[in-house]
Amino acid sequence: MDEKYSHLYDEGKTVEESLDRLIKILDVLRKECPWDREQTHKSLRICMLEEAYEACEAIDNGNMDNLEEELGDVLLQVLFHGALGEECSNFNIFSIINRSCEKMIRRHPHVFSKENVKSVDKAIEKWENVKWKEQEDVPYGKRLQAIPMALPALIRSYKLQKKAAEVGFDWDDASGAFQKIEEEFEELKGAYESGDPEMAFEELGDLLFSVVNLSRFLNVNPEQALNATSEKFIKRFSHMEREALACGYDLENMTLQEMDVLWDKAKKTEKQKMQDNL
Repeated sequence: MDEKYSHLYDEGKTVEESLDRLIKILDVLRKECPWDREQTHKSLRICMLEEAYEACEAIDNGNMDNLEEELGDVLLQVLFHGALGEECSNFNIFSIINRSCEKMIRRHPHVFSKENVKSVDKAIEKWENVKWKEQEDVPYGKRLQAIPMALPALIRSYKLQKKAAEVGFDWDDASGAFQKIEEEFEELKGAYESGDPEMAFEELGDLLFSVVNLSRFLNVNPEQALNATSEKFIKRFSHMEREALACGYDLENMTLQEMDVLWDKAKKTEKQKMQDNL
């Protein structure tokens, strides 16, 4: 242990002490670690995304020990960007925190003023009203542009459509969304049959966008739905592989028809387990 850093080994006893400890550790790293010295807001972008995703995965897995660790990693990213901002005299961790405090107070008048709101729906309505006032002079095109491209494509398209719906640019009901999906599907088929890769690229995007639009009418989160299907695919594929190995087969040497038989068996097994758990 280097004696000049011995004080950084002491665990904080309060939130303030713990936060100060991490800020000081980061300050040392920015001065002494070659990798940390070279980092910029842009170079850390992927780190921020990865840490946020890993924290979300810990939540999905119900792993509280892992969640504690991953939230620490997310906090470190926030502090790192705060340190970079301070070095360039743009902002610092204190201005970041104070700005968030001011926003929370401003957007919760039903809590921090004398307004009385007792239901969740009313609280959300108040929140949205304040956001509207903050954005009332911002054109809707700018509001759409403000939805980050860094978001997963399904989430971003969902938010874009929801924002456009605020001014009435939306189907009356799900039937219009279903019809649009059929229309885009036929156009994608036409692009495929024409052999035009650029057209296929565009039409596939249109079809996916239309499916996300329908998800709003079904009150289904498209990102969660697709992730659930991906997990289901992994389980069924793994079951199919185990069945093949148990029969002395290797998937790489099996025909598609042979694998389809095992796939159907995996689906039946899965459905039976679901019925048994009811």
